[in-house]
Amino acid sequence: MTITQLEYIIALNTHRNFAKAAKSCFVTQPTLSMQIKKLEEELNVIIFDRSKKPVLPTDIGKQILVQAQKAVRESQKILEIIKSEKEDISGELRIGIIPTLSPYLLPLFIISFMEKYPDVTLIVEELLSYQIVKKLNDDVLDVGIIVTPIKNTNLVGNPLFYERFVAYVSKNHPLAKKETIKAEELNLADLWLLKEGHCFRNQVFKLCGEELNKQNRKLRFESGSLETIKRLVDQKFGFTLLPELAISSLSELTRQNVRRFEPPAPVREVSLVIHRSYIKRKLISLLKEEILNNIPAALKDENRGKIIPWEQF
Repeated sequence: MTITQLEYIIALNTHRNFAKAAKSCFVTQPTLSMQIKKLEEELNVIIFDRSKKPVLPTDIGKQILVQAQKAVRESQKILEIIKSEKEDISGELRIGIIPTLSPYLLPLFIISFMEKYPDVTLIVEELLSYQIVKKLNDDVLDVGIIVTPIKNTNLVGNPLFYERFVAYVSKNHPLAKKETIKAEELNLADLWLLKEGHCFRNQVFKLCGEELNKQNRKLRFESGSLETIKRLVDQKFGFTLLPELAISSLSELTRQNVRRFEPPAPVREVSLVIHRSYIKRKLISLLKEEILNNIPAALKDENRGKIIPWEQF
């Protein structure tokens, strides 16, 4: 049994396809297939049911995969110890970030991080929260940037900042006449929403204390993009809620459409989330440092509002 063989079965479990798994491991499909078969023969068990499409692990295979992930994590820590001792800042860092953060947060730190650490390769994926959690558990990602807290016992959240919610209202909407607003003044019948799966959508429901299906409206449109929703509001129709960092992307004219909440303002806690047995400690620490150095100082105050919970997984 070798670490390479364990990496191969982890890859096959992730992709559930021999060709894709081989490509991710930078080997040929026959090589990957042969090594997995050799491991099964050595252990005298069948790890994957090849009759299923996609390929699925057997019951004993699932147990082996759990231990394989632990073994591979521990082996990788040896390399990280050596890099840390040599102060070698290099390697690959795989980051998952949610769509309501990526267009506003990434531009603040990503270029400066790459300039400071040119030997580090960043692989950034924009994913929904549940996808990031799954990929962290499967060792497909090294770190996630998501809204917390979460209840997954395998993961640990390190808070970065506390971002307020703001309302973005059309000029002819009743909320436009107010300087500040209250949560109870929000009418979901006029609200444009992100589609299901986004934690931001769930937090909006928590904030408003209502259910959308109780509202009567002739047009229901749910988007995966806050930018699309903002354009609908710009057409003088309804309102939406935005994360605070989105204000920086607005023009001077459209910033007039922003309305802040009266204290205590609703906020969301944004964290770096890692697996409990995570590696690449140095790189993740440097990532956190770079983010904190480049966000507005006010966002670091954990007492700047009331954290809005959301339905976790």
